[in-house]
Amino acid sequence: MTARTADARAALPPALGAALEGYERALLDERDLSAHTVRGYVTDAVWLLDHLARRGGTQVDELDLGVLRSWLAQGRTRGASRATTARRAAAARSFTAWLRRSGLIPEDVGQRLVSPKAHRTLPDVLAPDQARAVVESTAGAEEPVGLRDAVVLELLYASGIRVSELVGLDVDDVDRGRRLLRVLGKGRKERSVPYGAPAEQALDAWLTRGRPALATPDSGPALLLGARGRRLDPREARRTVHAAVARAPGAPDVGPHGLRHSAATHVLEGGADLRSVQELLGHASLATTQIYTHVTVERLRAVHAQAHPRA
Repeated sequence: MTARTADARAALPPALGAALEGYERALLDERDLSAHTVRGYVTDAVWLLDHLARRGGTQVDELDLGVLRSWLAQGRTRGASRATTARRAAAARSFTAWLRRSGLIPEDVGQRLVSPKAHRTLPDVLAPDQARAVVESTAGAEEPVGLRDAVVLELLYASGIRVSELVGLDVDDVDRGRRLLRVLGKGRKERSVPYGAPAEQALDAWLTRGRPALATPDSGPALLLGARGRRLDPREARRTVHAAVARAPGAPDVGPHGLRHSAATHVLEGGADLRSVQELLGHASLATTQIYTHVTVERLRAVHAQAHPRA
């Protein structure tokens, strides 16, 4: 939470501040959300209540549809994107739903709040030869950090897991006999994700020659370690990916999520069905996975336009 948001929270009328504290506890205790997600929901609720207070409101039962709409409209006039507005509307609905469940308001006014659908832009993906260049960019590395970077690149592309899922892996989460990762995804949902032979080779080199050289008493069970022996920070994993992508000729500037997009796209183009890709990526909804079908169609169009004599 930024200092500006903290100041706005501290300035809320007592009843509004108390409701916010209760909402934050509920998010932490009841919904098992990540700290990042809780922080996002709470931040949006702070600014919604700040908007209510600036309109003279001191009690949460003064929060009505007009207040919600004017808050979103204010954000739009200040340059908020459609995606940001849609996110704020979702946060407002989450807050008002909790207020209703807690008996703090007589009806859930957020149910009638309509928000704009965010534009779904097609993610940048690497071509297969570019992805190969990225994951092979550390080939021949023998120093511990280089061996670790090879595992980062291979596993992200081989499995399509999120960078948070990657750095959260423990040594025991790797089933090397069956080449499976036990991944704890969003909502603390566990899934098993396969990886291939090149990733296994990188893992073997890391576990036999790399990790032992970096491990300290602070390492615990973490699979991937930073230079000081602690669990690898997601920011360092992102830097590794960006540096490797920069070395691949013609590759778009993508990070770990770009490798995830690329893995999903290449698996689909290789003939996998959408349900299998949904399971691989850990998407709760098939609609989320369907974005990758649009990616493959766009690539097909590009190939057609370039190769067909009457395109």
